[in-house]
This record gives sequence, structure tokens and C-alpha cells, in this order.
Amino acid sequence: MSDPLKRATASPPPTLGEGCLSRYDPEALQPEDGTEFSGAAELWEQLQQEQGAPVEVGKAQVEPAPKPK
Repeated sequence: MSDPLKRATASPPPTLGEGCLSRYDPEALQPEDGTEFSGAAELWEQLQQEQGAPVEVGKAQVEPAPKPK
């Protein structure tokens, strides 16, 4: 390797779509890309509850209880 800057490069995974609709190609993502987050659903529900937004449980939406005054 003659160019010392060449070894410090990274490239993003392939994308689908253009502009605002651009997204990573799910077929091209690998575990090495850091795409696995098993706690994502639980974190999403926790964040929604903290913000007082409706939480989707299964197929039903559950409204959070009103905060005491």
C-alpha cells in the first residue's frame, strides 16, 4: 500500500431511491454494518410513553394515562 490515506477509507452500503426517498438497501446490509438492534421496539415504546404519545401495542393503540397535576 503506497498511499497512506487509502487505508483509512470507508464506504457506506448501497442505497435505493433518490433524494428524500434515499435509504439503505436492506438486502445489502450485513451484521458487520451494525444494523442489528434487538431492543429497538422496546426503546421506541419507552420514548413514546415518556413523550405522552399513543403507543402501539400489537395492532391496537393505547393512549397513555394523563399525568397527575
